[in-house]
Amino acid sequence: MKRWLSLLLALTMLLAMASTASAAEITDLNTYETTNQEMQHFNIFYSQSKTELDVLSNCIDGLLTNDSHGNLVANSAKEWYSEDGGKTWTFILADGQTWFDKDGNYKADVVAEDWLYGLEWVLNFAKNDAVNTSMPIEMIQGAKEYYKYTKELYETDPEACMNLGLDKFKEMVGVSAPDDKTLIYTCVDKLAYFPTLATYSCLYPLSGKLLEELGAEGYKAVTWETLWYNGPYTITSFVQGNEKVLTASPNYWNAANVKRFNTITIKMVESDDTAYNLFLTGEIDNVTLTQSNLSTIYNSESNEFHNNLVESRQDKYTNLMQFNFTKHNPDGTLDENWNKAVNNSAFRKAWLYGLDWTPYLARYNAVNPLACQVFTFTANGVAKMSDGRDYTDVVLEKMGLSYSDQTYNRYDPEKAAAYKQQAMEELTAQGVTFPVVVDYYIKGDNQTAKDTADTLAQMLSDCLGDDFVTLNICTYVASSTTEVLAPGVASIVTPAWGADFGDPVNFLGQQVYNDDNAFFAVDYGHYDGVTEENTETMEIFQKFADMVNTAKAITDDMDARYEAFAEAEAYLLSEALLIPTYAEVSWQLTCVNDYSKIFAPYGNQSSRYINWETNSDIYTSDDYAQFKAAFNAE
Repeated sequence: MKRWLSLLLALTMLLAMASTASAAEITDLNTYETTNQEMQHFNIFYSQSKTELDVLSNCIDGLLTNDSHGNLVANSAKEWYSEDGGKTWTFILADGQTWFDKDGNYKADVVAEDWLYGLEWVLNFAKNDAVNTSMPIEMIQGAKEYYKYTKELYETDPEACMNLGLDKFKEMVGVSAPDDKTLIYTCVDKLAYFPTLATYSCLYPLSGKLLEELGAEGYKAVTWETLWYNGPYTITSFVQGNEKVLTASPNYWNAANVKRFNTITIKMVESDDTAYNLFLTGEIDNVTLTQSNLSTIYNSESNEFHNNLVESRQDKYTNLMQFNFTKHNPDGTLDENWNKAVNNSAFRKAWLYGLDWTPYLARYNAVNPLACQVFTFTANGVAKMSDGRDYTDVVLEKMGLSYSDQTYNRYDPEKAAAYKQQAMEELTAQGVTFPVVVDYYIKGDNQTAKDTADTLAQMLSDCLGDDFVTLNICTYVASSTTEVLAPGVASIVTPAWGADFGDPVNFLGQQVYNDDNAFFAVDYGHYDGVTEENTETMEIFQKFADMVNTAKAITDDMDARYEAFAEAEAYLLSEALLIPTYAEVSWQLTCVNDYSKIFAPYGNQSSRYINWETNSDIYTSDDYAQFKAAFNAE
């Protein structure tokens, strides 16, 4: 009997070893993005969108990065410090860093002055069109003045502005490179959070020698083939709308200290449904499940993937509904009916309190939709009070809201009905016709977006009534930027925003009126088109801007700063200039351990393909439970 037990035990161990041997780390990752997330360019300074940053952050190393818990860690800078309480910050570069082309051929050494070239590019109006300027001009001494100088020069001599070197920049801006390894930033005040900005692309390097090679115009239109790289990967293949391939650079300075894939192939697909089919055939290693696919797998214990369903970690982006306050028709004329409606406070508040977003959240998490709910614009984890409370908790307290696992707590149908009646009476007197048509744009070939838009349309109908508003689902062909945002033809847009650094101003500053660096106010909300006749809206815009500026001025007491920002954010949200909708907590099938990835509530480091733990076999729910427990115990 003992002999048979010994044989059985040995056989069990052999089977276990065979099973373990069949699973291995993935060396060549295959993943995907939907076609509406395709890159539009390769200039890392010009983008504020994850579509470019997700890729380019793997190609270029900035000063600092994050670990899987979001802690700041060294990257290009091996150390950083302030000797005067945060007014001046010094970064010391690591040794051995070089620039190389897409094939890994050496081009130049990475030197501290490359960060000066990078910041000059960001702040030069001719070169970067005000993109990514809001952070440095608020933090770095002289940055605002240099930006203003270039903008004025551009108006009189665009060519001279485009061809500016570093001389004027060094004279005006508080950043210096006393030697090839040392970089010093002088802030406008004591800014304890300044190092968090060193993870973001506005403080990335740009080789002066590359500028010599391409010229300013050439770099503005840089491609993956002409770009110089200093990061873990280079782009070795790019087919627009089809796929891109990242390859581990043979000359990466930090190769001995980070784990990389040999290659990463990113396939561009129409929707998550298309990606699911690719996952079934083994062509990709992970897939985010649509509502229908999740329901099919979850509701059938016999489904082959039932035990492989795992929830992702909540990402850093707040998704929201942004109202357009100056909408145009496709022919360029103003949409007077919508514009009168949206500039009415009661109209917007009927949306804020009248919409139960649970069906919409189920599009992203059908099993546990309320895990996705958010009631603040600023995302969790961006800032914390000295007592450990998250900044967003302070905002919620001021709004009288809290999260619930049972109900969508912002929903207040009685309050919404009162606002609806008030809006219809006031707007009818102004000549507005009901129902107000709400133009909402999606990419024409994206079925997932169409299904989500249908859910939104039904939600508006069920919650607000067909006598009040009706959703008109429109389509664009290729680029939402050029076809929808620039001409301002959408009544509402549903973008996402993630922090670029660890302070609430990075969110709230995007909503400030009369500031051409405020991305949401300018590109999505079109606040600048609102005229003096809309007195109520103008007063709201101005009051919010004043509150943000007051909070920004507080730099010596972080609790007081965050309290002031929380007051401003609570006001912004109560006036429903935007409506926070969800933070993604999706269900997936994956061969990647999310808890091994870089995670940060700010910056663009979470998308870097380094130090990932993977398995050629699909992870199980039990695997992920162990990963989460181990992560939380660290």
